[in-house]
Amino acid sequence: MKDKATSHIKRSQKDYNMAFKLAVISRVEKGEMTYKQAQSVYGIQGRSTVLVWLRKYGNLDWSKPNLLFMAKSKETPAQIIRRLEKELADEKLKNKILNTMIDISDNQYGTQIRKKFSPKQSSGSGKEQE
Repeated sequence: MKDKATSHIKRSQKDYNMAFKLAVISRVEKGEMTYKQAQSVYGIQGRSTVLVWLRKYGNLDWSKPNLLFMAKSKETPAQIIRRLEKELADEKLKNKILNTMIDISDNQYGTQIRKKFSPKQSSGSGKEQE
C-alpha cells in the first residue's frame, strides 16, 4: 500500500519551463531560500539541478567555491542581514546608554571620564619658522 503523505510527484527535466526555472533562481539569488530548500519546496529531484540552473541562467557568479558553501548555513542571506541589523541596533542602544552614564557621572560627581580633545594643534617642536 502506498501512503499518501509520503508520495511525491516525480518530475522530469522536461517538466520545468523557463519561467519556473527563473522564478526558482530569483528566490535563491535574493536569499529567500537556499538551493537545497528550493529543491525540497518545489519537489526538484536532482541534487544539482538548481545549481546547474543558477550557473546557466543566474546573475551571480557561482563559479567561486566559497559561494557553494553558503548552503551549509541554516540562515539565508536575508536572515543574516536581519540578525546583523538587530545586533547593530542593540549596540547603538548600548553605546547611547554608556554615553548617558558618563554624562551623568561627569555632571553629578565632577568626574572627567571623557578625554577632552583640543581643536588646535600643538606646536611640539618649539622651533619658529621664518
